[in-house]
Amino acid sequence: MENKSQNKLTITVPEAARMLGISRGLAYEMAREGTIPTLRFGRRMVIPLVAIERLLQETNGTALHHSVEEAGRKG
Repeated sequence: MENKSQNKLTITVPEAARMLGISRGLAYEMAREGTIPTLRFGRRMVIPLVAIERLLQETNGTALHHSVEEAGRKG
């Protein structure tokens, strides 16, 4: 039987935080700022897996690193 989680097209913000190795709060902050692309379904905010992959490929971690540093300075 196939695992349903392998077919997911989106992940939650806390799941993205775990994948990226950042705190949940920082992930939500980056999602609100648009650094991490999100989709909204009512009140639910999800992140397309392809957007995370694209973000990491395009930036090679550089832009994400700077966003994490900036968000850390705000907090």
